[in-house]
Amino acid sequence: MTRADTTSTSEQEGAAPVIRHVRVLVVGSGFSGIGLGRALKESRFTDFLIFERSSDVGGVWHSNSYPGCRCDVPSHLYSFSYAPNPDWSSTYSPQPEIQAYLGRCLDRFGLRPHLRTGVDVEEARWDEDAQLWHVTTSTGPWTAQILVSAVGPLTEPRIPDVPGLDRFRGKIMHSARWDHDHDLTDERVASIGTGASAIQYVPETADRVGRLYVFQRSAPWITPHDGRAVTDAERELFRARPWRQRAERAKVYAAKELLVLGFAKQPKLMRMIERLARRHLERQVEDRSLRRALTPDFTLGCKRVVPSNAWYPALQKPNVELVPRALSEIREHSVIDADGVEREVDTIIFGTGFHVTDIPFADRVRGRDGRLMSSAWAGSPRAYLGVSVPGFPNFFMFLGPNSGLGHSSMVYMIEAQAEHVKNAIRALDVSGSTSIEVDRRTHDAYNADLDRRLARSVWELGGCRTFYRDANGRNATIYPDWTFRFRRRAVRWNPDDYRLATGPHTTDVRTSAISDRA
Repeated sequence: MTRADTTSTSEQEGAAPVIRHVRVLVVGSGFSGIGLGRALKESRFTDFLIFERSSDVGGVWHSNSYPGCRCDVPSHLYSFSYAPNPDWSSTYSPQPEIQAYLGRCLDRFGLRPHLRTGVDVEEARWDEDAQLWHVTTSTGPWTAQILVSAVGPLTEPRIPDVPGLDRFRGKIMHSARWDHDHDLTDERVASIGTGASAIQYVPETADRVGRLYVFQRSAPWITPHDGRAVTDAERELFRARPWRQRAERAKVYAAKELLVLGFAKQPKLMRMIERLARRHLERQVEDRSLRRALTPDFTLGCKRVVPSNAWYPALQKPNVELVPRALSEIREHSVIDADGVEREVDTIIFGTGFHVTDIPFADRVRGRDGRLMSSAWAGSPRAYLGVSVPGFPNFFMFLGPNSGLGHSSMVYMIEAQAEHVKNAIRALDVSGSTSIEVDRRTHDAYNADLDRRLARSVWELGGCRTFYRDANGRNATIYPDWTFRFRRRAVRWNPDDYRLATGPHTTDVRTSAISDRA
């Protein structure tokens, strides 16, 4: 299948490494990599490998294992539509269960033989003459006709460049690189950031530490959490009557999709949910000064909305102090806030999010003209359907620019993108071409439409600073429309969206037959 896993005697003896080849090289084994692998196998396509730099599958659900980590999208929707899991323990799945689910999916879809763990892709370069990708990995060089980035946006931790960071003599860790061997018992801990991760791990760690300082640059909107345990009777019902679980999934999807009305169509509608969040704050926080510090100054939805019933109570524990200011400096044994107040600490935990719009993998991929993808984007990532970029033939990505969601399940988007990539590969095969590349006009028109829709959304009008924005201030993260509209466009293959070519520097060879057979 892969002609890939033998090492020659000359390589072992220190000669030039053997360059191995695979038709399709997929980078990452989270939902995206597994979803694409399943789509390829369903099409009886077997010449592909999935490279995973970690020791196990799971992507974001492998790297994020902090205390309290769980999905904030209901379990029935945050799973593959074609692989329902009747055995979730909760209506909102905890991290260990999601990772275990992905491992089972890998085996169920027959993808284990295609997986290579402990392989980090360091660089990829398109060779126009050979019509191949040259890929440098931690285990040696490869070539591939098609390269797919299934590297999710929530895997590369972002640690702010705080003065004195390298001087600190205590323990430093990011929520996505949690050191479970480090004992926080009775320690003085500074937690930096109040995003989704911190809102989960702070309540779980507050009772263990001696003192906890929670640094908040801006207050997030917190809504009541409706999570509960799934009963044994429910699990038995889902196993006996799978249609009941599919009905639950459809109900959750419809409820989530209604939020698009407020997020993307009429931001004023978000005031109804905002009132719910305000009542939640008022019920859980009696102290007026603390309540003021915890009240956001932007429209709900402008930043990620996080459900929690434990966040506000945790901040009111006697050993917890909310610091409603940014971190300005770090010293050998202490942290300094923006007002100059110093607090001695033993451990610093950064819950400061990820490199989302400055996509790290874009610094490793060079297209037809030799430029890095990050240079071609010049600070503002754009792609067609979050998948394809002009100037980068035979390259596809998952959850790329403007395919993120503020209201629903990313697995829904991943399934649509997997079908799109599968159809692109099929079109390449049917045409007998050697390269496929998104049409520049299609790409530009698509992104111009996104910008028009974003302009009237809560993400533009809500008055907040958010990680959704790129270095140039554009929202390069969110898809601002109904997800079923995205899926319809992604799944329905339109040959006019792509240029197919045979050999280097050749012209478009599209034919109507591609559409018929794809």
